[in-house]
This record gives sequence, C-alpha cells and structure tokens, in this order.
Amino acid sequence: MTRAKNREDSPPPLTLEVHPATPDCRNDLERLFGPRGACGGCWCMWWRLTAKQFEQQKAAGNRAAMKRIVQSGEIPGLLAYADDDDEPIGWCAVAPREAYPRLARSRVLKRVDDAPVWSIVCFFVAKPYRRSGVMRRLIVAAIDYVRLRGGTILEGYPTEPKSERAPDLFLYHGIPSAFAESGFVEAARRSERRPIMRYVIDQARAEEGLTLNG
Repeated sequence: MTRAKNREDSPPPLTLEVHPATPDCRNDLERLFGPRGACGGCWCMWWRLTAKQFEQQKAAGNRAAMKRIVQSGEIPGLLAYADDDDEPIGWCAVAPREAYPRLARSRVLKRVDDAPVWSIVCFFVAKPYRRSGVMRRLIVAAIDYVRLRGGTILEGYPTEPKSERAPDLFLYHGIPSAFAESGFVEAARRSERRPIMRYVIDQARAEEGLTLNG
C-alpha cells in the first residue's frame, strides 16, 4: 500500500473538538488562515465566486467577504481545535451545494442527479498537524453536522495525488482515502483524478428528495 493512500491512516495523536464557524469564532478563523488567507489570499471564497470576482477581490476583498458571511450568521464550515488548547488547527468548508456556484459551472464536478446535497469543498490544516488524521476527523464531524441540519446526502470532491510527494496544500479538496475511510462511496468520476464521493445520511429521505426534484 502506498504512502499516498495512507496519508490519513494513523489515528490523531491528540483529542480534537470540532465546532461550527459561528460569529464568535471569526477571530479563530482569521488566526488559522493567517496573512495568506489559508493559501494565496483565497479565504475559502474560490467556490463561492466566479473567476473574475475572485481575482477582483483576492486577498483583502476575500477576507472581508468571508467575514461578512460569518457575521451574518451563515455557517461556512467547521473549525477543529486541540482539546487542550484554544488555538484552531483545522478547517473544513461545508454547506449546501448551492452555496458554491462554481460547482455548477464545472464540467467535472457538475451534479450527479437532482438530489439535494451538501458539499465539502475545502480543507485547511495548520502545518504542525498535517498527516495526523485531522482531515478525517473533520469529515466525520461534517457528517454529524449535516445530519443535525437535516441534510440527507453529503458530497466531497477530493483529488487523487499525482505522487506520494504531492505537497499537502495541493490537496486542499481532500484525498479519496480519507473520504472512503469515513464511509463515502464514489458516485461519479469524470476526470481521472477528481471523483465525486457521497455519504448518504438518510436513504429514505434522499430518495424522496430525488423524486420530488427529479
């Protein structure tokens, strides 16, 4: 078995607490993302904007946009904390698919069907905690969070690493093995390296939603 498939195999060496990114967590999100906004001034706004919008408000504009989202009471994702520390160490962007219009414009990640779904589109883990199981713990927490919010299907859009040495930041969509080990199954693959993976939270309600929307 290759190292790439084992990036999240080992249990985390710390106890995590995961909380929704509510308005009182805004400063925690900013501390975790740091001056680069997680990566290249993104501030986890890539999937929420057109390419033109993203470039126009990159960095400071994206930071302000994410701040407005959190302050509005909309929950854009989950924050992970080490149990013995108040410092945020991980992030998972999860929301109803409609929150991410760029998904609808993607040839590779367009809808599988008409079922209402929630989507995990991004992860960010602080450097000292990477490859320690934080991603998988965030995925499991996302399942519980979406269940509590009444969601029936949760999707992820991970990237197959090109090699064992793929930089961690290039895998911000997650890796397939972490989703599979959390109970997700592949629902579609329109690109060699970008499967659509699904976790069905409530089969009966998911089928009802598909019937109503189909």
